[in-house]
Amino acid sequence: MKKTLVILGATMVLALGTIALIAQQREGQRGGGPPPPMSFFITSVGKGDGANYGGLAGADAYCQMMAASAGRGAATWHAYLSTQGAGAVNARDRIGSGPWFNARGQRVAMGVADLHGDAIEQARIGNALGKQFSLTEKAGIVNGVGDMPNTHDILTGSQADGRAYTDSMDHTCSNYSSNADGRGQVQLGHSDKQGGNNSSWNSTHGSRGCSQPNLVSTGGAGLLYCFAVN
Repeated sequence: MKKTLVILGATMVLALGTIALIAQQREGQRGGGPPPPMSFFITSVGKGDGANYGGLAGADAYCQMMAASAGRGAATWHAYLSTQGAGAVNARDRIGSGPWFNARGQRVAMGVADLHGDAIEQARIGNALGKQFSLTEKAGIVNGVGDMPNTHDILTGSQADGRAYTDSMDHTCSNYSSNADGRGQVQLGHSDKQGGNNSSWNSTHGSRGCSQPNLVSTGGAGLLYCFAVN
């Protein structure tokens, strides 16, 4: 009888050990699977024509081209930009619903509300954007405060809540169609959330004008935030 109980006990221990091993293997497979595909990036280079991207459609096309160069051309990409005037568009309304992941598969935000901190708790927690997570399509880090050259100024034309400006001042360099030197401006965010007396990723300060030298002079290169909308 005792021998039978010992055998049964040993069998149960072996069975439980096998179950635990299978569970660990499955957990490891989940953890070791491929990362989520890139659905957010900062363009590694700007177009080189100041804030002139040929309008919103041209900026979207530029995001699409840069995504394709990184093997993600099958998704539909939009630039994070707001427009002004008749038919104004809010940047937050044209980037899909999330979640969004960078080129390393790291999640930067769950959704639009989290991205912009719409609720008090969402604002407290914040998003994961910043120098280490706001990567280019090549998984590169964008130069920020303390780097030479500093290129952390990202074109957005948006208020902090991701919506368009409604006053008469130009915040979009004529809806991203102007490269005028010293005239007009475009609202900029800081990719590293540093400098400019606030930590906003999407609405820190305006540019000195719309030309490439104007953008460079405050720490930019005419870069864009790009989001996959599907």
